[in-house]
Amino acid sequence: MQQQLASIDYSILLSALLLIIGVLATKFSTRLGVPALVLFIVVGMLVGSDGLGYIYFDNAELAQFVGILALVIILFEGGLQTNWANIRPIVKPALSLATLGVLFTTATVAIAAKVLLDVSWVEGLLFGAIVGSTDAAAVFSVLKGQNIRPKLEATLEAESGSNDPMAMFLTISLIEVLLIYQPSYWMLISSFFWQMGIGLLLGILFGKFSSYAINRINLDSSGLYPVFALAFALLAYSVTALVGASGLLAVYVTALIIGNKDLTYRNSIFRFNEGFAWIAQILMFIILGLLVFPRQLFTWEIILNGFILSFVLIFVARPLAVFVSTIRMGFCFKEKVFISWAGLRGAVPIVLATFPMTVGLENSQLYFNIVFFVVLTSTLLQGSTIAFFAERLGLTSEKRVESMHSLELVSLGNANAEIIEYVVAEDSVIMDKQLRDICFPKDVLINAVIRAGDLITPSGETRIQEEDILYILVNKSRKTELKTFLKMEQLL
Repeated sequence: MQQQLASIDYSILLSALLLIIGVLATKFSTRLGVPALVLFIVVGMLVGSDGLGYIYFDNAELAQFVGILALVIILFEGGLQTNWANIRPIVKPALSLATLGVLFTTATVAIAAKVLLDVSWVEGLLFGAIVGSTDAAAVFSVLKGQNIRPKLEATLEAESGSNDPMAMFLTISLIEVLLIYQPSYWMLISSFFWQMGIGLLLGILFGKFSSYAINRINLDSSGLYPVFALAFALLAYSVTALVGASGLLAVYVTALIIGNKDLTYRNSIFRFNEGFAWIAQILMFIILGLLVFPRQLFTWEIILNGFILSFVLIFVARPLAVFVSTIRMGFCFKEKVFISWAGLRGAVPIVLATFPMTVGLENSQLYFNIVFFVVLTSTLLQGSTIAFFAERLGLTSEKRVESMHSLELVSLGNANAEIIEYVVAEDSVIMDKQLRDICFPKDVLINAVIRAGDLITPSGETRIQEEDILYILVNKSRKTELKTFLKMEQLL
């Protein structure tokens, strides 16, 4: 009994240390210019059986389960943070990249894989499908805070959030073709429309119902609202997947709708899911790192083939897919070059590479090792140079003023009030005005002004300056009126 408890305690200790190392890795990744996911993977490889030997892990089924669960959480958080006003103008190119772009990438990489790996055409297409999609976790984390032009950032985020279903559909379909002696190609085509169409429909329905339920229910604790929202994400994925449609697409659409609604405890929901998504990323990448045996990965055959396929993917397949799928969609040559370069591969290809392993396909270990190497190459080369390329191509924008956030007012009772955090923009008409001259709606009070990091106690004579942060106490019944007023002020 004592030995069993000691084993559990040891596992908890190891989990705590891995989380601490993962969090610290995000800090060092910024200084080193290396995407955090690479450091997470390295941590997993170091503590694995081929590294320090603390953990022996070769369970592809468990890694697949953790990977898909983490992708659901990451896509949900990414959808919550996506502003519909930003992606609405770029829906057409984003969807084109998420569908046609994946197809072109798959076909181009398949040719190289067929020649290089001496596999069948279907196996070559399977390899192309596995690496065909960009990764939401990698793209969201790398682009955050880079001041890339909003149009380009929105396009890349929308593409990465919506192209996973296409890659998963192609991967599963091609595995079925390899396993079934006489597959029905018409059935596969109809399955595609079913998965995408029903996934989109259920995502919309779950998004609307979730938003309504979150705003209507009166929970005893504010901490339950983020859990309630996340439960709807898991529900949207599972129900959609169980009817044979794309659960990942449903999750992203659900999150997109929830994130663009005026929610009760909105800030708590966003912050909780942001932190939980980081935990999911750390856990997923460490487990995927554990699944790799460096002695198998870093052989001359894998390195050589991996480098060649990485070159084809980065410099041939991705640019071809971008330039073809965005014809006449308003992107200049430099923007297309940048979109091509920012097509990061990450967890999704590695998770998809576990699918052939779980069904026992021939060459499945070869697929996994080369895919893993391609992902490492992509994240190290592309992920660490995105900011540099954006600046060199002149595709960065001015420092953005952060949008409004709401901080829920917590007290012993259920206070019917919130605090709105508002950053003053340069073109706002409340700029350079004294507070007593601003006609805020009823039941609104300016609690504090933060200017250049200093706290200013507001008074009627306080004059508003650019980039001031106002903390505004507002009755919940007046919140919509206040937000409308502030947005109207910015547009005048």
